[in-house]
Amino acid sequence: MEEDQEAVNLAADWADISQGLRKDLGHQAHSQWIKPIQPGNYCKETGTLDLYLPTEFSANWVADRFADRLSLAWKIARPDVRHVRVLVHPGRRQLPELRLGGGGRPASAPANDSAQGWSKDGTADPIAAVLQGEAFAALGQGPVGIDASQTFTSFVTGQSNVLACNAAQRMAATETPQFSPLYLKGATGQGKTHLLHAIGHAYLANHPHARIFYCSAERFMVEFVQALRQNQMIEFKARLRGFDLLLVDDIQFIIGKASAQEELLYTIDALLQEGKRLVFAADRAPQALDGVEPRLLSRLSMGLVADIQPADIELRRSILENRLGRFASVDVPADVIEFLARTINRNVRELVGGLNKLIAYAQLTGQAVSLQLAEEQLTDILSANRRRITIDEIQRTVCQFYRIDRTEMSSKRRARAVVRPRQVAMYLAKVLTPRSYPEIGRKFGGRDHSTVIHAVRLIEELRTRDADMDGDVRSLLRQLES
Repeated sequence: MEEDQEAVNLAADWADISQGLRKDLGHQAHSQWIKPIQPGNYCKETGTLDLYLPTEFSANWVADRFADRLSLAWKIARPDVRHVRVLVHPGRRQLPELRLGGGGRPASAPANDSAQGWSKDGTADPIAAVLQGEAFAALGQGPVGIDASQTFTSFVTGQSNVLACNAAQRMAATETPQFSPLYLKGATGQGKTHLLHAIGHAYLANHPHARIFYCSAERFMVEFVQALRQNQMIEFKARLRGFDLLLVDDIQFIIGKASAQEELLYTIDALLQEGKRLVFAADRAPQALDGVEPRLLSRLSMGLVADIQPADIELRRSILENRLGRFASVDVPADVIEFLARTINRNVRELVGGLNKLIAYAQLTGQAVSLQLAEEQLTDILSANRRRITIDEIQRTVCQFYRIDRTEMSSKRRARAVVRPRQVAMYLAKVLTPRSYPEIGRKFGGRDHSTVIHAVRLIEELRTRDADMDGDVRSLLRQLES
């Protein structure tokens, strides 16, 4: 139990430290390098804390550039932490080093050397080496850089993302797609990256011997610059053009890099001419990519541009319910699911992250999942997602919806045509604002808090047995949250 509590404390401290680093480093650098860090083992005797990253590349990058900053931040948060080590997560397999044009043979070269880029006389064949086996996996997280958990099966569809999902499935099918490249456009955390990984999984299942390249545009830039500095551009080009499926995430980050844009342009042309498949993802449409040369822009938009809209509340509910299937032993009340789906509306990643954090905290501390626990433990996420909806705004919207005068919200009239809209407004005020029952009562003509409690409970009950009332409330919620 003590170890569990220590893990909870470390996670809480890391949440605060990570938030501070986000302000210092900016969203892009934080999202790419800091956000994936997970606190690991902590030795109290030596004061050594391990921080885990998913790949050797990211661990080395963070250790080289942010180790001092991380160490200082932890020492401020927890004076007992004296040393910080940045390591590869022990649960992740470290990938083989990619050696291009080197004079030595890889220490772990397989027996079938000729199939892995080594000729029969023992000399290296760099072009063959980059096109075979696991050598090119150094660019990703696994054999093809694909996350095993992000498949089409685990992707929940709704009206906002069904076009993108169907297009992604076509891109991974056995039959040649009618369009290429596929360009997935959507805001942060709406499922673009999930679909990229899902395409990779499905394509590999349909084409077991296929060569797949997955990376972010920023990672593409790092590899490009490294190859340029080491005079290995021939090998870099051969490696890229040897893939059957090219998946590039966050393409907006290649903006302004003229030499990299030119190389990507030539790669796209070469792959398209050979009938290969290409998928790109970005947070904006191709036409909105400033600093991209016209030729590359035309290539990105010549296929299908599939838009992923923000998830509506029905889809958010479905995503949470689907996610709960992974926690069969955890009881999450329906009111908690409704609360999370309604409140965390910026993006799906935050929504799932909030549920994961809530369940992890409940399991580690032995507490039951409840609405109160969700409000206490997800303060940062909830405050970032909550739009400041006022009671005045609620009253105005309800009056317009039911076509009654605004003064009826504070009047003493008891006619049903007035009372029911007033009760709905009280219910919405409790659901959508942090105001207490007495505060809400004062905004409705100085009514007692017991009147507000009665209204809230009544509308909750009516929603369960009156489809028309539930439809009215849902419609009002959509208007107020949009």
